[in-house]
Amino acid sequence: MNEIIKVEGADEVYTKSPRFIQLIFVDINGVPKGMEIPASRYEEAVTDGITFDGSSIPGFQGIEDSDLIFKADPSTYAEIPWEGIARVYGYIYKDEKPYHADPRGVLRKVLERLEKEGFTAYIGPEPEFYLFKKNGSWELHIPDSGGYFDLVTLDKARALRREIALYMPSFGLTPEVLHHEVGKAQHEIDFRFDEALKTADNIVSFKYVVKAIAEMRGLYATFMPKPLYDMPGNGMHLHISLWKDGENAFKGEDGLSETALYFLGGILKHAKALAAITNPTVNSYKRLVPGYEAPVYISWGYRNRSALVRVPAFWGDGARIEYRCPDPSANPYFAFAAILMAGLDGIKRKIEPDAYVEENVYKMSESRREELGIDTLPGSLGEALEELRKDKVVKEALGKAYENFISYKELEWERYVEYLESKELPLETKKVTEWELERYFHV
Repeated sequence: MNEIIKVEGADEVYTKSPRFIQLIFVDINGVPKGMEIPASRYEEAVTDGITFDGSSIPGFQGIEDSDLIFKADPSTYAEIPWEGIARVYGYIYKDEKPYHADPRGVLRKVLERLEKEGFTAYIGPEPEFYLFKKNGSWELHIPDSGGYFDLVTLDKARALRREIALYMPSFGLTPEVLHHEVGKAQHEIDFRFDEALKTADNIVSFKYVVKAIAEMRGLYATFMPKPLYDMPGNGMHLHISLWKDGENAFKGEDGLSETALYFLGGILKHAKALAAITNPTVNSYKRLVPGYEAPVYISWGYRNRSALVRVPAFWGDGARIEYRCPDPSANPYFAFAAILMAGLDGIKRKIEPDAYVEENVYKMSESRREELGIDTLPGSLGEALEELRKDKVVKEALGKAYENFISYKELEWERYVEYLESKELPLETKKVTEWELERYFHV
């Protein structure tokens, strides 16, 4: 067991073997779900699996066909130091076959396809979050007035960030950089990149740790894309590279390799449909607006932070691309599966990336953007779902889970439209509504 540093406000730190184990998976939205078993049943959970009713899990089975089995993946076992229990991720099965709507299983299948092409995918995320105190219904009190990289007096949560970082290794995460973000009470803790499946697991673990430690401090952590109308949104930039035969396949002699450029071309080609997966909520499109550093225009550049895809100035084994539109409300398993399939399509079809630009795209005239062939991302979840329906590659990435995803999200969009109509609000409103806070504040 990892060495534990006591956090003020936590329960007793346990040092004995845990008596209970949480079996964790995520629903269609990427929200953790699960059950607890006595530790004595752990071997059974690994070998035979534990049955459960999936009919009430968002995006899973209907009530008439709901029997599912969870099988633990022992490589993900970790002990939760402040609760005296352990947790483990796993895969979901139905009738002794992988369940088609299991997000972790969807990503595993895509990674197997990638391996057949000789590639291993590495991804490093940058999830941002806000810390609030809730007063009353949705009156949110911001506990600090810091800004980007502020220190000491303006940054009231620096001790909490350190506590989060100290607990992260217990869950297999290696913290690298901690800092205050642009928004008041907005924060970022970057952790080390890893293979795609491990990173997807790490995102789920990271959100859990952040929320748990914040709760101990009397705060509420949210990864909601845009909790406040007049403040920056929460993004989750993804740093991506493919490796082949132990070498970084994105490494070129002078910048990116041909493989990397084709991968990038695939992402740009499928960017509109990808948005439905990487930015899957109504609230996601309140973040994707000009003026807050969130990318809106489908373009790429070597240092351009206004572009959808940026190439950081790191060569050699550090060569990678930074995909800047995803947000932390995304189901990381679906998002990674879709992005990697889009990139692989670019490699196979040798898609050259268009819309290269090093200028500030936000300040360009519309005619200049047209001249450079710069298109725009969807302006709403509804538009993104329309693009997804037309994109065979992104749909194929989700496999049969596509039907579960599109049905669930179409209903979500319909209910939001009904809410706007009931409040006599325009469809194009960028205000953050009470409907969104109630539905997404927990993400």
